[in-house]
Amino acid sequence: MTTFTRRNFIQKVAAITGSGYTAMVALDMIPAAPAKPLSLQGQAGKKVIILGAGMAGLASAYQLTKLGYDCTILEARGRAGGRVWTIRPGAKETELNGALQTCRFDEGQFYNAGAMRIPHHHTSVIQYCRELGVPMENFPNTNEGAYYYSEGKGPYSNKRIRQREIHNDIRGYTSEMLAKVMDQSSLDTPLTKEDKEKIIEYLMAEGALDKSKLYKGSPRRGFDVPPGAYSQAGKPAPLPSLVDLLQSGFYDPYFYNIPEYTYEQQNTMLMVSGGTDKLTEAFTKQLGKKITYNAEVTKIYKTENGAKVSYKDTTKGSVHEITGDFCICTIPLPVLSSIEHNFSSNISRAIDLIPHNSACKIGLQFKRRFWEEDDNIFGGISRTNMDITQIVYPSTGYFSKKGVVIGYYNYGSTAERIGNLSLADREKLALEQGSKIHPQYKTEFESSFSVAWQKVRYSQAGWAMYPQDVRDKYYPALQQAEGNIYFAGDHTSYLTAWIAGAFEAAHQTVKSIHERVQKS
Repeated sequence: MTTFTRRNFIQKVAAITGSGYTAMVALDMIPAAPAKPLSLQGQAGKKVIILGAGMAGLASAYQLTKLGYDCTILEARGRAGGRVWTIRPGAKETELNGALQTCRFDEGQFYNAGAMRIPHHHTSVIQYCRELGVPMENFPNTNEGAYYYSEGKGPYSNKRIRQREIHNDIRGYTSEMLAKVMDQSSLDTPLTKEDKEKIIEYLMAEGALDKSKLYKGSPRRGFDVPPGAYSQAGKPAPLPSLVDLLQSGFYDPYFYNIPEYTYEQQNTMLMVSGGTDKLTEAFTKQLGKKITYNAEVTKIYKTENGAKVSYKDTTKGSVHEITGDFCICTIPLPVLSSIEHNFSSNISRAIDLIPHNSACKIGLQFKRRFWEEDDNIFGGISRTNMDITQIVYPSTGYFSKKGVVIGYYNYGSTAERIGNLSLADREKLALEQGSKIHPQYKTEFESSFSVAWQKVRYSQAGWAMYPQDVRDKYYPALQQAEGNIYFAGDHTSYLTAWIAGAFEAAHQTVKSIHERVQKS
């Protein structure tokens, strides 16, 4: 039997939440990182080269421009945003292995292949949306009406079950066990009789226990036949036993109710209305011609008084060189690792040795919104221990004819395995496994578009991973200026994989450069 360690737990929770950071905050292993708007004073006329038009690059240029700096952004892609990428009709991608796909969604249909949700306390993101006039709305990160599906050999395996049933049953049986422990006075902490009575009263309310302190189900878990008029009192769904739940896998980490509790995924969560790329568009509207697209950086050199960068125009094949007083490098580390540079050895080691997570998503367009019409699911996420890991339902366009579901969103070794499949086989897997939860897949499916971030040129990974030993050993190097070259991006923050991480890193870099200039 495999020993269940804290590292195992973090890996499993990362598979649920999408972030090892989230898991470590939940375990109080690291502090939660703040996310605040930036406010600086003063003017400066220095020239800054910014490498990459992802969120960190855009925010850096935006803030520096307000302070009077002359900024040039070099972006290798033909679009801005980096991993903030909303897949819309006509989107194209050629993966590193040469596989080409074109999005054939209907006009108006989309899904966010990268960042899709924003915690309510990531104030830097919210502030930019306010400042740039980008509307936001609720992202239903949890939905008790969505499903759990545990593939296995237990009595409740291989069938879809509403999350509210599993949540309330586990809460009920756990409360029952705790209440029995209280009655047996088996606690290390000395409590008065009144203290124990208060705790038992709480457990009875929390777990919906009866007067005998037993869990026998409750209306909280829902109904097979809902209450209605006249004689329709409602028919509860069958109640599994505690052993049934255990044997069916619902106590396994895949089904932990972590998103409801962790700091980064507590309600209310937000999203950018109409797709996260609307935030990107707001930045690019402000920055205009400061962004040079299709500019693939080939060399980065620190000089005595600044920086020198060479880049290739990928549309024309011409090579150019640009110099500046400062340089902010936001290029993802897996890409930066192959670019010629003269960084010091500690920087080079950090670039080469910080591990990164793989991540995969697929958007599936259906001709009918059956999850709403047939299953009464409006937004939220169904979860499973199958390779697809989760199904994310659209949070906009309710009652419209068609919709795009994120048919899988997975990370780590599962994403590596799925990313190595052909485009056709990824679609096949998403449809085969998804149809176990929604049989309607087979007749309602129209088209797909999949993204394996580790195979996307100029990204080559989902996000940086920081086990504590890596954070201690390599992370400090990226926080230091390399001459007049600075590093920014969510990989230089404690908010990896979040937009706020990119913004916070950009703000810290802008502040460092500006303070340095003001002192010179």
